[in-house]
Amino acid sequence: MIKRILVALSGTPFTEPAIKHAVELARTHEAELTGVTDVDLARLAQVGPVPIGGGAAAHDLVESRMVLTQEHIDEAIASFEAACTKAGIKHTVARETGDPFDQLISLWRYHDLTIAGLRGLFEYGVVHNPDDLLVQLIAKGVRPILAVAKKYRLVRRVLVGYNGSMESAKALKRFVQSRPWSKITLRIVCFDLPPGQAETLLADAASYCRAQGYEAETEHVEGSARQKILEYAGEWQADLLVLGSSSRARLLKHLLGDTTLHAVREADIPLFLTQ
Repeated sequence: MIKRILVALSGTPFTEPAIKHAVELARTHEAELTGVTDVDLARLAQVGPVPIGGGAAAHDLVESRMVLTQEHIDEAIASFEAACTKAGIKHTVARETGDPFDQLISLWRYHDLTIAGLRGLFEYGVVHNPDDLLVQLIAKGVRPILAVAKKYRLVRRVLVGYNGSMESAKALKRFVQSRPWSKITLRIVCFDLPPGQAETLLADAASYCRAQGYEAETEHVEGSARQKILEYAGEWQADLLVLGSSSRARLLKHLLGDTTLHAVREADIPLFLTQ
């Protein structure tokens, strides 16, 4: 059941699609929306090494960042409030400063779904950050997350990446139990498994979905999920990709797994992510 949705108002190109998805889901589920902005003043002030005599220029750069960030925040809030008001959605806005992760995690405790951009979360277009901020949120317990792409698309065709692991099963179960969208075509796909094992896994997964009110198509595809899943999603014209995590040795791979991490970095369609 989805009754409270948290929306990251990042002021980036991902903000408008996030708002549209949030309003759509809030209308469907009669849910409340909380828009959250986070200004990380410490990050905005990071300008790198300052050469001798460059203090004034560095100060001006920080000031311009502050102004631009505030403009982006105000625009994001105005767009969010206008969309909610037009749709008759109950909503609030939380303006936060400090560590963006701590603030968002605190709010997440009392929300059922978080909607954020796939990339550039809380950068406001002025600070380049190579870290996987979305991955860090999931690692800190913020899930499920609907990570939206730059272009909004109505969700009608949903693809679930499944390999029989506990993590992929959790993602599948979380999606069908929460039923964010009811009128969808659902397809479960697995990659590069022995034929007999693939058929059994897919049959069991489809049976579970049927018990939850979803009829699911299934397919087994040769090749690794990391290499094939985004290509497959494009060919099938998926509007949403559901992924879980898998255990790996290195840090980012441990948090999400090869396939999901690759999708977060490269996908141009929304992702429904759990861990």
